[in-house]
Amino acid sequence: MEESTNSGFLILFHQVMFIGAIASLAVAIIIYVVHNLRVSALKDFKQKYDYIRRNEIKHYKYAFISIAVGVAFIINTYGRGSLSFDAVWFFVRIFIALAGGTLVGYIGSLVLQYYYPTRLDKKLKKWRYMSRINPETGNKMRLLREDEEDVHLDEGMQAEEEVFSVDYDVWIDEDSGYTKVEKYPGHLEALQCNNCGFFTMKIVREEIIEPPTETSEGELVKHYECQYCGSIRATQFHIAKEEDYDHYKPGKVEFRKNTMVNLVKVDIHSSTGGKKSYDFQNVEQAQKFLEEFDFEKTQ
Repeated sequence: MEESTNSGFLILFHQVMFIGAIASLAVAIIIYVVHNLRVSALKDFKQKYDYIRRNEIKHYKYAFISIAVGVAFIINTYGRGSLSFDAVWFFVRIFIALAGGTLVGYIGSLVLQYYYPTRLDKKLKKWRYMSRINPETGNKMRLLREDEEDVHLDEGMQAEEEVFSVDYDVWIDEDSGYTKVEKYPGHLEALQCNNCGFFTMKIVREEIIEPPTETSEGELVKHYECQYCGSIRATQFHIAKEEDYDHYKPGKVEFRKNTMVNLVKVDIHSSTGGKKSYDFQNVEQAQKFLEEFDFEKTQ
């Protein structure tokens, strides 16, 4: 009687796992297809750019999670219809299924974190620089160069570009004079100013008002100034305890060959004694920034 009950449980378990595997893989396919259908449905290239930038990696992450769950279900169907119930074997298989699903999910996260951003950047550039069409006349528009576009930007927009927080593209129909201004994220991160509303609020000074100790956290104040309207504000942050902070001292950082670079810091000193510090996510961003940098514009 007990053997019959165990056999019935195993049959039901395998059926649930088989259905779950099909459902999980179907969900992954649906997420992928729906995402790309939404992209295709957007006719405006800027809208495509914004939607892909905000959602593509997030949606693909959900798809990978569904695939990982499906793999775990598939592993749990091993031996379906041919093996009898054994408690040790049953729980070992569940453990292997969880490990297999976790491995697939982890590989997916690595792909999305390190490999896919390069492909995504190429896709975004494709839609950003795709020729625009004047909706009123159907004429092909031209993308203005950096030295041509300022006449079409107000002072606040120019200030955002000068601190590299925002980049504006200006398209013009030279026959009719119709223009279209599109806003894109810049090379550097800047906060939005509460006074003028532009993304021109940059850190100008940091001040440690209470150093950290072995038993208590310290306090750091960052002073911000709007590069357009001059508005200022200060924000207070906590500094880790001294024993935690010691782990991040330069002398204790070890770099190995082929280590992934997560941050590039650039310090620029002027001949008059001024200094500016900037953080970048990769070397390419830092190189592009240095090619366009003008110290006088950041004063």
